[in-house]
Amino acid sequence: VLSHNLCTVLNVPHDPVALEEHFRDDDEGPVSNQGYMPYLNKFILEKVQGNFDKVEFNRMCWTLCAKKNLSKSPLLISDEDAFKVWVIFNFLSEDKYPLIIVPEEIEYLLKKITEAMGAGWQQEQFDHYKIALNTSREGLSAWELIDLIGSGQFSKGMDRQTVSMAINEVFNELILDVIKQGYLLKKGHKRKNWMERWFVLKPNIISYYVSEDLKDKKGDIILDGNCCVEALPDKDGKKCLFLIKCLDKTFEISASDKKKKQEWIQAIQTTVNLLRAGSPPPHKEARQKRKELRQKLLAEQEELERQMKELQAANENKQRELETVRKQLEAAAARAAEEEKKRLQTQVELQDRFSLELEREKMVRQKMEEQVAQKSSELEQYLQRVRELEEMYRQLQEALEDEKQARQDEETVRKLQARLLEEETAKRAELEKWHLQQQQTIQMTEAEKQELENQRMMKEQALQVAMQQLKQLELERKEALEQYEEVKKKLETAANNTKSWKDKVAHHEGLIRLIEPGSKNPHLITNWGPAAFTEAELEERQRSWKGKKATSE
Repeated sequence: VLSHNLCTVLNVPHDPVALEEHFRDDDEGPVSNQGYMPYLNKFILEKVQGNFDKVEFNRMCWTLCAKKNLSKSPLLISDEDAFKVWVIFNFLSEDKYPLIIVPEEIEYLLKKITEAMGAGWQQEQFDHYKIALNTSREGLSAWELIDLIGSGQFSKGMDRQTVSMAINEVFNELILDVIKQGYLLKKGHKRKNWMERWFVLKPNIISYYVSEDLKDKKGDIILDGNCCVEALPDKDGKKCLFLIKCLDKTFEISASDKKKKQEWIQAIQTTVNLLRAGSPPPHKEARQKRKELRQKLLAEQEELERQMKELQAANENKQRELETVRKQLEAAAARAAEEEKKRLQTQVELQDRFSLELEREKMVRQKMEEQVAQKSSELEQYLQRVRELEEMYRQLQEALEDEKQARQDEETVRKLQARLLEEETAKRAELEKWHLQQQQTIQMTEAEKQELENQRMMKEQALQVAMQQLKQLELERKEALEQYEEVKKKLETAANNTKSWKDKVAHHEGLIRLIEPGSKNPHLITNWGPAAFTEAELEERQRSWKGKKATSE
């Protein structure tokens, strides 16, 4: 089916026998791209004469690949506009696979579309986009270009119809080779009447139609190098006239205004001049020049890179040579330094050896002197030690005698102190017994006082309640006074009881004595607690004992 459609579109006779013969031995499954290309080149493309409709051929190719690759996201352009952008991409893309369109051609296409929309070109915006694109890849694929134009990034503020008309205008110029088109009035050759027609100027022909939908074609004006165009004066009520002269016919045309007349004359004259010079259409020539310029820049860049590599290689060679020379100089300097080091080392060794021998002699003589001095010092120290030991022995004898006497005195004092402590312990036990009785009495008195206090508090609370009750105020006040008198009597009774107890304690026959402030003199501390006698009493007793001892001796 693909081969038959290609042959139909390209106006090539289809040969089913050759197709069956070519793929007769291929029974392993679907034909790959590499397997189909030899048949396509040999039996179809080699037979193409060029008399086929390129738009229909492009449309068939678009039908094969659009469904698989076209973005599913909503775009600002229609499918027909996307097809035209795809055809323009094939025209402007580089001649290598995979096909991409470089940033320069993207800028050219976006400028053409922007000019066709009548908007201003945003160079700064495209420069930012170009920088972002160059950092990631060399160009865009056909589908990325369709997404870029369909996203409206460079056509903000324009509606779908304006963008579609701009794409159609660029498509007509670049693909259909339409140099200029528009409505003009044409004078008939037979009836001599003026009819409005839609004129389309191409590189070698001017076609005119009933309307701009190009469905009803009325005729062609074949252009060549012998044709010419010239302005005519106004006549027969028609203005803005110009004449197209060819070899066999002459055509009178009328424009709507002087500006369009001048544009058409200039466009037709430029086309005739290109035919005379044998030059391609302007857009194809500009594309070729841009391509040659890119190739030239690429060649210059490659040449510059090659020169840079050569310079880098030469620089590396120079660096290696300099490094070699530096290493040689460093080696020579190292050898010289090593020799100087060895000479200095030999000299130092000789000096060290001589100095060592002198030092050795000095050390031997000094050691002998030190030994003599040490022996003398040791003898002196030995004699001094003997004297110290004799003095120490004498002191030890005296200390031993003093210690014996001190032990005897200590034993006497200890016995006296033990007896005093026993007496003090007995007195302390008796005193603590009376003190405990006194504490119990005080506790009983405190308990009675607490009970009386509690009763008083209760009466005060009752008094506060009575103050709030105004009707019974006087009665409750009398009761409170009576209760207060009773409490007072009890307090007096308790106070009398306490006083009688104090009198009993004070007049007791020496069993206990009242606790009074003690002496301000410091007391002695024994193993059982504070002593019952002061330091002055102890000194007095010691003097007495010493006097008795001296009398006995």
